[in-house]
Amino acid sequence: MSRRPSARYSKVLRFTVGWWRAIRIAGLVGSALTVAGAPLRGALQHEATAAEGQTLHVFVNKSVVINSETQVVRMMTGNPAVIDTVATTPTQIVVTGKTAGVSSFIIWDSPDHSQILDVVVEPDISALRAVIERAFPSQQINVETDGARIILSGAVSSQRIVDDLTKMAGLYSTQVANSVTVQTQGELQVMLEVKFAEVDRARLDQLGMNILSTGLTNTIGTVSTQQFGPPMLGGGGGSSVNTTTLSVSDILNIFLFRPDINLGVTIKDLQQRALLEVLAEPNLLALNGQKASFLAGGEFPFPVLQGGQNIGAITIQFRPFGVKLDFIGTIIDNDVIRLHVAPEVSTLDFANSLTISGFVIPALSTRRAETEIQLKDGQSFGIAGLLDQRAQAQLSKVPGIANIPILGRLFSSKSVNRSRTELIVLVTPHIVDPVRAGAAAPQEPRPPMPYLDSPSFDKTIPGNKNSLTPRPPE
Repeated sequence: MSRRPSARYSKVLRFTVGWWRAIRIAGLVGSALTVAGAPLRGALQHEATAAEGQTLHVFVNKSVVINSETQVVRMMTGNPAVIDTVATTPTQIVVTGKTAGVSSFIIWDSPDHSQILDVVVEPDISALRAVIERAFPSQQINVETDGARIILSGAVSSQRIVDDLTKMAGLYSTQVANSVTVQTQGELQVMLEVKFAEVDRARLDQLGMNILSTGLTNTIGTVSTQQFGPPMLGGGGGSSVNTTTLSVSDILNIFLFRPDINLGVTIKDLQQRALLEVLAEPNLLALNGQKASFLAGGEFPFPVLQGGQNIGAITIQFRPFGVKLDFIGTIIDNDVIRLHVAPEVSTLDFANSLTISGFVIPALSTRRAETEIQLKDGQSFGIAGLLDQRAQAQLSKVPGIANIPILGRLFSSKSVNRSRTELIVLVTPHIVDPVRAGAAAPQEPRPPMPYLDSPSFDKTIPGNKNSLTPRPPE
Protein backbone atom coordinates (compact mmCIF):
# COMPACT_ATOMS: atom_id res chain seq x y z
CA MET A 1 0.00 0.00 0.00
CA SER A 2 1.38 3.34 -0.99
CA ARG A 3 1.51 6.15 1.56
CA ARG A 4 0.61 9.63 0.30
CA PRO A 5 3.07 12.30 1.44
CA SER A 6 1.70 14.98 3.73
CA ALA A 7 1.02 18.55 2.56
CA ARG A 8 3.92 20.08 4.46
CA TYR A 9 6.48 18.63 2.06
CA SER A 10 7.19 20.98 -0.81
CA LYS A 11 8.67 18.55 -3.36
CA VAL A 12 8.42 14.85 -4.23
CA LEU A 13 11.29 12.80 -5.62
CA ARG A 14 11.02 9.03 -6.15
CA PHE A 15 13.66 6.92 -4.51
CA THR A 16 13.69 3.12 -5.08
CA VAL A 17 15.26 1.29 -2.17
CA GLY A 18 17.34 -1.59 -3.50
CA TRP A 19 18.39 0.00 -6.80
CA TRP A 20 22.17 0.03 -7.05
CA ARG A 21 22.67 3.54 -8.37
CA ALA A 22 23.57 6.87 -6.84
CA ILE A 23 21.20 9.81 -6.80
CA ARG A 24 21.56 13.27 -5.32
CA ILE A 25 18.88 14.61 -2.98
CA ALA A 26 19.05 18.09 -1.52
CA GLY A 27 16.83 19.42 1.28
CA LEU A 28 15.23 22.81 1.54
CA VAL A 29 15.49 25.20 4.51
CA GLY A 30 12.40 24.80 6.69
CA SER A 31 11.08 21.91 4.58
CA ALA A 32 12.18 18.51 3.32
CA LEU A 33 12.32 16.46 0.17
CA THR A 34 9.92 13.50 0.22
CA VAL A 35 11.25 10.30 -1.25
CA ALA A 36 8.60 7.68 -2.07
CA GLY A 37 9.99 4.18 -2.27
CA ALA A 38 9.03 0.77 -3.60
CA PRO A 39 8.69 -2.32 -1.39
CA LEU A 40 11.89 -3.94 -0.30
CA ARG A 41 12.49 -7.04 -2.34
CA GLY A 42 12.74 -10.39 -0.67
CA ALA A 43 15.77 -11.24 -2.74
CA LEU A 44 17.93 -8.53 -1.15
CA GLN A 45 21.40 -9.68 -0.37
CA HIS A 46 22.28 -10.20 3.27
CA GLU A 47 25.44 -8.10 3.05
CA ALA A 48 26.20 -5.10 0.89
CA THR A 49 29.44 -3.17 0.69
CA ALA A 50 29.63 0.63 0.66
CA ALA A 51 30.62 0.60 -2.98
CA GLU A 52 27.48 -1.35 -3.83
CA GLY A 53 25.15 0.92 -1.83
CA GLN A 54 23.26 3.92 -3.01
CA THR A 55 24.66 7.40 -2.34
CA LEU A 56 22.52 10.03 -0.70
CA HIS A 57 23.69 13.68 -0.70
CA VAL A 58 22.45 15.99 2.04
CA PHE A 59 23.40 19.58 2.81
CA VAL A 60 24.49 20.62 6.29
CA ASN A 61 21.54 21.55 8.55
CA LYS A 62 19.05 20.32 5.96
CA SER A 63 16.94 17.15 5.78
CA VAL A 64 15.62 14.56 3.35
CA VAL A 65 12.72 12.12 3.87
CA ILE A 66 12.88 8.47 2.80
CA ASN A 67 9.47 6.77 2.39
CA SER A 68 9.07 3.03 1.92
CA GLU A 69 6.00 0.93 1.29
CA THR A 70 7.50 -1.78 3.50
CA GLN A 71 8.01 -1.37 7.18
CA VAL A 72 11.52 -0.76 8.42
CA VAL A 73 12.28 -3.00 11.36
CA ARG A 74 15.73 -1.61 12.21
CA MET A 75 18.25 1.06 11.16
CA MET A 76 21.79 2.02 12.15
CA THR A 77 24.00 5.09 11.56
CA GLY A 78 27.73 4.60 11.05
CA ASN A 79 28.79 8.13 12.09
CA PRO A 80 26.24 9.84 14.36
CA ALA A 81 28.36 13.02 14.37
CA VAL A 82 27.68 13.50 10.64
CA ILE A 83 23.98 12.60 10.28
CA ASP A 84 20.94 12.24 12.48
CA THR A 85 18.20 9.73 11.56
CA VAL A 86 14.67 9.64 12.95
CA ALA A 87 11.91 7.14 12.06
CA THR A 88 8.75 9.25 12.09
CA THR A 89 6.60 6.25 11.06
CA PRO A 90 7.35 2.56 10.38
CA THR A 91 7.71 3.44 6.70
CA GLN A 92 9.24 6.93 6.89
CA ILE A 93 12.77 8.01 7.89
CA VAL A 94 14.11 11.58 8.13
CA VAL A 95 17.87 12.04 7.55
CA THR A 96 19.39 15.35 8.70
CA GLY A 97 22.93 16.51 7.94
CA LYS A 98 24.74 17.70 11.06
CA THR A 99 28.25 18.42 9.82
CA ALA A 100 30.20 17.90 6.62
CA GLY A 101 31.41 14.36 6.22
CA VAL A 102 30.47 10.82 5.14
CA SER A 103 28.48 8.19 7.02
CA SER A 104 26.95 4.83 6.23
CA PHE A 105 23.25 4.24 6.92
CA ILE A 106 21.86 0.67 7.07
CA ILE A 107 18.14 -0.14 6.83
CA TRP A 108 16.59 -3.56 7.60
CA ASP A 109 13.16 -4.66 6.39
CA SER A 110 13.62 -8.03 8.06
CA PRO A 111 16.25 -9.52 10.35
CA ASP A 112 18.01 -11.10 7.37
CA HIS A 113 17.66 -8.42 4.69
CA SER A 114 19.35 -5.00 4.71
CA GLN A 115 20.20 -2.10 2.46
CA ILE A 116 23.28 0.17 2.85
CA LEU A 117 23.18 3.87 1.96
CA ASP A 118 26.27 6.07 1.73
CA VAL A 119 25.21 9.47 3.06
CA VAL A 120 27.46 12.36 2.01
CA VAL A 121 26.86 15.57 3.95
CA GLU A 122 28.17 18.62 2.09
CA PRO A 123 28.23 22.32 2.93
CA ASP A 124 25.53 24.35 1.23
CA ILE A 125 27.50 26.44 -1.27
CA SER A 126 24.54 28.09 -2.97
CA ALA A 127 24.98 31.19 -0.81
CA LEU A 128 28.74 31.15 -1.46
CA ARG A 129 28.17 30.98 -5.21
CA ALA A 130 25.78 33.91 -5.04
CA VAL A 131 28.24 36.02 -3.04
CA ILE A 132 31.10 35.25 -5.44
CA GLU A 133 28.90 36.05 -8.44
CA ARG A 134 28.02 39.45 -7.00
CA ALA A 135 31.56 40.27 -5.88
CA PHE A 136 33.37 39.17 -9.06
CA PRO A 137 30.88 39.15 -11.93
CA SER A 138 33.51 39.30 -14.67
CA GLN A 139 35.71 36.47 -13.35
CA GLN A 140 35.58 32.80 -14.31
CA ILE A 141 35.19 31.01 -10.97
CA ASN A 142 33.80 27.52 -10.32
CA VAL A 143 32.73 26.36 -6.86
CA GLU A 144 32.28 22.64 -6.17
CA THR A 145 32.22 20.39 -3.12
CA ASP A 146 33.84 17.04 -2.40
CA GLY A 147 32.45 15.92 0.92
CA ALA A 148 33.54 18.47 3.49
CA ARG A 149 35.93 20.14 1.07
CA ILE A 150 35.14 23.20 -1.03
CA ILE A 151 37.01 23.21 -4.33
CA LEU A 152 37.61 26.49 -6.14
CA SER A 153 38.76 26.49 -9.75
CA GLY A 154 38.91 28.86 -12.68
CA ALA A 155 40.98 31.88 -13.68
CA VAL A 156 40.97 35.43 -12.32
CA SER A 157 42.82 38.63 -13.14
CA SER A 158 44.81 39.21 -9.93
CA GLN A 159 46.28 37.48 -6.92
CA ARG A 160 44.17 39.65 -4.65
CA ILE A 161 41.01 37.94 -5.93
CA VAL A 162 42.55 34.52 -5.26
CA ASP A 163 43.24 35.51 -1.66
CA ASP A 164 39.73 36.93 -1.23
CA LEU A 165 38.18 33.70 -2.56
CA THR A 166 40.09 31.65 0.01
CA LYS A 167 38.82 33.87 2.82
CA MET A 168 35.24 33.74 1.58
CA ALA A 169 35.22 29.95 1.20
CA GLY A 170 36.77 29.59 4.65
CA LEU A 171 33.56 30.96 6.15
CA TYR A 172 31.68 27.88 4.88
CA SER A 173 34.26 25.14 5.44
CA THR A 174 37.60 24.67 7.11
CA GLN A 175 38.80 22.54 4.18
CA VAL A 176 39.28 24.74 1.12
CA ALA A 177 41.20 23.66 -1.97
CA ASN A 178 41.91 26.75 -4.05
CA SER A 179 43.18 25.93 -7.54
CA VAL A 180 42.23 29.28 -9.07
CA THR A 181 44.95 30.59 -11.35
CA VAL A 182 45.89 34.17 -12.20
CA GLN A 183 45.54 35.02 -15.85
CA THR A 184 48.47 36.63 -17.58
CA GLN A 185 47.56 40.23 -18.20
CA GLY A 186 49.07 40.18 -21.66
CA GLU A 187 52.38 41.44 -20.24
CA LEU A 188 50.69 44.58 -18.94
CA GLN A 189 53.01 46.88 -17.04
CA VAL A 190 52.58 49.81 -14.69
CA MET A 191 54.38 53.10 -15.30
CA LEU A 192 54.53 55.63 -12.49
CA GLU A 193 55.15 59.32 -13.14
CA VAL A 194 56.38 61.00 -9.96
CA LYS A 195 57.17 64.66 -9.37
CA PHE A 196 59.06 65.75 -6.26
CA ALA A 197 58.76 69.47 -5.54
CA GLU A 198 60.64 70.99 -2.61
CA VAL A 199 59.61 74.54 -1.82
CA ASP A 200 62.12 76.40 0.36
CA ARG A 201 60.94 79.59 2.02
CA ALA A 202 63.92 81.22 3.75
CA ARG A 203 63.84 84.55 5.56
CA LEU A 204 66.88 86.47 6.80
CA ASP A 205 66.67 89.58 8.98
CA GLN A 206 69.85 91.45 9.90
CA LEU A 207 70.18 94.68 11.87
CA GLY A 208 73.39 96.13 13.27
CA MET A 209 75.96 98.90 13.03
CA ASN A 210 79.69 99.52 13.10
CA ILE A 211 81.10 102.71 14.62
CA LEU A 212 84.44 104.18 13.57
CA SER A 213 86.45 107.24 14.50
CA THR A 214 89.68 108.82 13.33
CA GLY A 215 90.45 110.00 16.83
CA LEU A 216 91.06 113.49 18.17
CA THR A 217 94.53 113.70 16.66
CA ASN A 218 93.60 111.96 13.41
CA THR A 219 94.55 108.54 14.81
CA ILE A 220 92.50 105.68 13.48
CA GLY A 221 90.10 103.88 15.81
CA THR A 222 86.99 101.75 15.32
CA VAL A 223 84.31 100.19 17.44
CA SER A 224 82.44 97.30 15.86
CA THR A 225 80.35 94.27 16.75
CA GLN A 226 82.38 92.33 14.15
CA GLN A 227 79.26 90.64 12.77
CA PHE A 228 78.91 92.02 9.26
CA GLY A 229 82.52 92.87 8.58
CA PRO A 230 83.46 96.42 9.70
CA PRO A 231 84.79 98.98 7.21
CA MET A 232 88.55 99.01 6.74
CA LEU A 233 90.42 102.24 7.40
CA GLY A 234 93.86 102.96 6.04
CA GLY A 235 96.24 105.92 6.21
CA GLY A 236 99.56 107.17 4.95
CA GLY A 237 101.52 105.52 7.75
CA GLY A 238 102.44 106.38 11.33
CA SER A 239 100.14 106.95 14.24
CA SER A 240 98.83 110.26 12.91
CA VAL A 241 97.25 110.66 9.49
CA ASN A 242 95.81 113.56 7.57
CA THR A 243 94.05 111.48 4.88
CA THR A 244 92.14 108.28 5.37
CA THR A 245 90.74 105.76 2.92
CA LEU A 246 87.54 103.83 3.68
CA SER A 247 86.75 100.39 2.27
CA VAL A 248 83.25 98.96 2.81
CA SER A 249 83.02 95.19 2.31
CA ASP A 250 79.23 95.08 1.84
CA ILE A 251 77.43 97.42 -0.51
CA LEU A 252 74.21 96.92 1.45
CA ASN A 253 75.36 99.41 4.09
CA ILE A 254 74.33 102.91 5.04
CA PHE A 255 77.38 105.08 5.75
CA LEU A 256 77.19 108.23 7.85
CA PHE A 257 80.16 110.49 8.78
CA ARG A 258 80.52 113.64 10.86
CA PRO A 259 83.85 115.30 9.96
CA ASP A 260 83.50 117.89 12.73
CA ILE A 261 83.64 115.22 15.40
CA ASN A 262 85.65 112.66 13.39
CA LEU A 263 82.92 110.02 13.81
CA GLY A 264 81.39 107.67 11.23
CA VAL A 265 78.95 104.78 11.32
CA THR A 266 77.82 102.05 8.93
CA ILE A 267 74.31 100.70 9.41
CA LYS A 268 73.14 97.42 7.93
CA ASP A 269 69.43 96.66 7.77
CA LEU A 270 68.84 93.75 5.45
CA GLN A 271 65.89 91.52 4.71
CA GLN A 272 66.10 88.54 2.37
CA ARG A 273 63.38 86.29 1.01
CA ALA A 274 63.92 83.12 -0.97
CA LEU A 275 61.61 80.78 -2.86
CA LEU A 276 63.26 77.72 -4.33
CA GLU A 277 61.73 74.74 -6.13
CA VAL A 278 63.84 71.64 -6.61
CA LEU A 279 62.15 69.07 -8.87
CA ALA A 280 62.87 65.41 -9.49
CA GLU A 281 60.65 63.74 -12.09
CA PRO A 282 61.38 60.01 -12.35
CA ASN A 283 59.33 57.71 -14.57
CA LEU A 284 59.39 54.13 -13.31
CA LEU A 285 58.16 51.08 -15.23
CA ALA A 286 57.53 47.69 -13.63
CA LEU A 287 55.67 44.48 -14.36
CA ASN A 288 52.21 44.04 -12.94
CA GLY A 289 52.54 43.31 -9.22
CA GLN A 290 56.32 43.81 -9.13
CA LYS A 291 58.36 46.33 -7.12
CA ALA A 292 60.30 49.28 -8.54
CA SER A 293 62.68 51.66 -6.75
CA PHE A 294 64.28 55.03 -7.47
CA LEU A 295 67.09 56.89 -5.68
CA ALA A 296 68.58 60.26 -6.57
CA GLY A 297 71.22 61.07 -4.00
CA GLY A 298 74.06 59.02 -2.64
CA GLU A 299 75.34 56.85 0.16
CA PHE A 300 77.38 58.00 3.13
CA PRO A 301 79.75 55.74 5.10
CA PHE A 302 79.45 55.22 8.82
CA PRO A 303 81.46 52.99 11.15
CA VAL A 304 79.93 49.97 12.86
CA LEU A 305 81.54 48.43 15.93
CA GLN A 306 81.72 44.65 15.68
CA GLY A 307 81.13 42.13 18.44
CA GLY A 308 81.77 38.47 19.02
CA GLN A 309 85.13 37.20 17.85
CA ASN A 310 85.82 40.50 16.10
CA ILE A 311 85.00 42.61 19.13
CA GLY A 312 86.54 46.03 18.91
CA ALA A 313 86.88 45.92 15.13
CA ILE A 314 85.23 48.65 13.10
CA THR A 315 83.67 48.06 9.71
CA ILE A 316 82.22 50.57 7.29
CA GLN A 317 78.66 50.39 6.06
CA PHE A 318 76.80 52.69 3.69
CA ARG A 319 73.36 54.23 4.09
CA PRO A 320 71.45 55.86 1.21
CA PHE A 321 70.15 59.42 1.33
CA GLY A 322 68.46 61.77 -1.11
CA VAL A 323 65.21 61.44 -3.04
CA LYS A 324 63.94 57.87 -2.81
CA LEU A 325 60.80 56.12 -4.04
CA ASP A 326 59.53 52.54 -3.72
CA PHE A 327 56.27 51.43 -5.30
CA ILE A 328 54.30 48.29 -6.20
CA GLY A 329 51.56 48.61 -8.82
CA THR A 330 48.89 45.93 -9.29
CA ILE A 331 46.28 46.06 -12.05
CA ILE A 332 42.83 44.96 -10.89
CA ASP A 333 39.36 45.15 -12.41
CA ASN A 334 38.24 47.86 -14.86
CA ASP A 335 41.72 49.35 -15.41
CA VAL A 336 42.05 50.22 -11.73
CA ILE A 337 45.59 50.28 -10.36
CA ARG A 338 46.30 49.54 -6.72
CA LEU A 339 49.45 51.37 -5.64
CA HIS A 340 51.68 50.93 -2.63
CA VAL A 341 53.85 54.06 -2.64
CA ALA A 342 56.63 55.03 -0.22
CA PRO A 343 58.33 58.36 -1.12
CA GLU A 344 61.20 59.65 1.00
CA VAL A 345 63.50 62.68 0.99
CA SER A 346 66.49 62.74 3.33
CA THR A 347 69.50 65.05 3.77
CA LEU A 348 72.67 64.86 5.82
CA ASP A 349 72.42 66.80 9.08
CA PHE A 350 75.88 67.69 10.36
CA ALA A 351 74.44 69.92 13.09
CA ASN A 352 73.41 66.76 14.97
CA SER A 353 76.42 64.67 14.01
CA LEU A 354 78.42 62.43 16.33
CA THR A 355 82.16 61.93 16.59
CA ILE A 356 83.22 58.39 17.47
CA SER A 357 86.86 57.32 17.38
CA GLY A 358 87.66 60.25 15.13
CA PHE A 359 84.83 59.51 12.72
CA VAL A 360 82.21 62.21 12.19
CA ILE A 361 78.85 60.50 11.70
CA PRO A 362 76.16 62.84 10.36
CA ALA A 363 72.52 62.45 11.24
CA LEU A 364 69.75 62.12 8.66
CA SER A 365 66.94 64.63 8.32
CA THR A 366 64.18 62.53 6.77
CA ARG A 367 60.69 63.19 5.49
CA ARG A 368 58.86 60.01 4.60
CA ALA A 369 55.34 58.93 3.68
CA GLU A 370 53.84 55.52 2.91
CA THR A 371 50.35 54.81 1.63
CA GLU A 372 48.25 52.38 -0.42
CA ILE A 373 45.58 53.72 -2.76
CA GLN A 374 43.58 52.82 -5.87
CA LEU A 375 43.59 55.01 -8.97
CA LYS A 376 42.32 54.79 -12.52
CA ASP A 377 44.73 54.97 -15.40
CA GLY A 378 45.91 58.59 -15.66
CA GLN A 379 44.52 59.82 -12.34
CA SER A 380 46.86 61.64 -9.95
CA PHE A 381 47.19 62.10 -6.24
CA GLY A 382 49.43 64.32 -4.16
CA ILE A 383 51.19 64.10 -0.83
CA ALA A 384 51.91 67.46 0.80
CA GLY A 385 52.41 68.94 4.22
CA LEU A 386 55.82 67.34 4.85
CA LEU A 387 57.29 70.44 6.50
CA ASP A 388 60.73 71.15 7.89
CA GLN A 389 60.89 74.40 9.89
CA ARG A 390 64.08 75.78 11.38
CA ALA A 391 65.01 79.07 13.05
CA GLN A 392 68.52 80.27 13.89
CA ALA A 393 69.25 83.52 15.77
CA GLN A 394 72.62 85.14 16.42
CA LEU A 395 73.23 88.14 18.69
CA SER A 396 76.50 90.10 18.78
CA LYS A 397 77.17 93.05 21.08
CA VAL A 398 79.86 95.17 22.69
CA PRO A 399 80.22 94.13 26.34
CA GLY A 400 79.10 96.69 28.86
CA ILE A 401 77.95 99.42 26.49
CA ALA A 402 75.38 97.15 24.82
CA ASN A 403 73.66 96.67 28.20
CA ILE A 404 72.75 100.35 28.52
CA PRO A 405 69.00 100.79 27.96
CA ILE A 406 68.04 102.31 24.59
CA LEU A 407 71.59 103.45 23.82
CA GLY A 408 72.88 99.88 24.04
CA ARG A 409 71.02 98.86 20.89
CA LEU A 410 73.48 100.97 18.91
CA PHE A 411 76.26 98.62 20.02
CA SER A 412 74.58 95.29 19.21
CA SER A 413 73.68 93.38 16.08
CA LYS A 414 71.08 90.66 15.57
CA SER A 415 70.66 88.11 12.79
CA VAL A 416 67.61 85.80 12.52
CA ASN A 417 67.48 83.13 9.83
CA ARG A 418 64.17 81.32 9.41
CA SER A 419 63.69 78.51 6.90
CA ARG A 420 60.60 76.49 6.07
CA THR A 421 60.82 73.66 3.58
CA GLU A 422 57.78 71.79 2.29
CA LEU A 423 57.91 68.58 0.27
CA ILE A 424 55.19 67.90 -2.31
CA VAL A 425 54.92 64.56 -4.14
CA LEU A 426 52.63 64.07 -7.15
CA VAL A 427 52.05 60.53 -8.45
CA THR A 428 50.31 59.51 -11.70
CA PRO A 429 50.06 55.82 -12.70
CA HIS A 430 49.57 54.52 -16.24
CA ILE A 431 48.87 51.07 -17.69
CA VAL A 432 51.39 50.21 -20.40
CA ASP A 433 50.64 47.54 -23.00
CA PRO A 434 53.88 46.87 -24.88
CA VAL A 435 53.83 46.28 -28.62
CA ARG A 436 53.78 42.59 -29.47
CA ALA A 437 56.40 41.03 -31.72
CA GLY A 438 55.53 41.65 -35.35
CA ALA A 439 52.78 44.15 -34.55
CA ALA A 440 52.73 47.60 -36.10
CA ALA A 441 53.80 50.51 -33.97
CA PRO A 442 50.95 52.74 -32.78
CA GLN A 443 50.36 55.86 -34.83
CA GLU A 444 51.09 59.20 -33.25
CA PRO A 445 48.07 61.52 -33.18
CA ARG A 446 48.26 64.40 -35.66
CA PRO A 447 45.96 67.30 -36.46
CA PRO A 448 43.60 66.98 -39.43
CA MET A 449 44.96 68.19 -42.77
CA PRO A 450 42.91 69.59 -45.67
CA TYR A 451 42.30 67.17 -48.56
CA LEU A 452 43.81 64.36 -46.49
CA ASP A 453 41.85 63.76 -43.32
CA SER A 454 38.57 65.61 -43.12
CA PRO A 455 36.22 66.33 -46.07
CA SER A 456 34.95 69.39 -44.18
CA PHE A 457 38.17 71.20 -45.14
CA ASP A 458 37.65 70.49 -48.84
CA LYS A 459 35.43 73.36 -49.83
CA THR A 460 35.28 75.23 -53.13
CA ILE A 461 35.80 78.97 -52.88
CA PRO A 462 33.12 80.71 -54.95
CA GLY A 463 34.56 82.75 -57.79
CA ASN A 464 38.00 81.20 -57.51
CA LYS A 465 38.95 79.38 -60.68
CA ASN A 466 41.95 77.77 -59.03
CA SER A 467 39.98 76.18 -56.17
CA LEU A 468 39.84 72.41 -56.03
CA THR A 469 36.72 70.32 -56.24
CA PRO A 470 35.74 68.80 -52.88
CA ARG A 471 36.67 65.19 -52.38
CA PRO A 472 33.64 62.92 -52.74
CA PRO A 473 32.55 61.22 -49.51
CA GLU A 474 33.70 57.65 -49.10
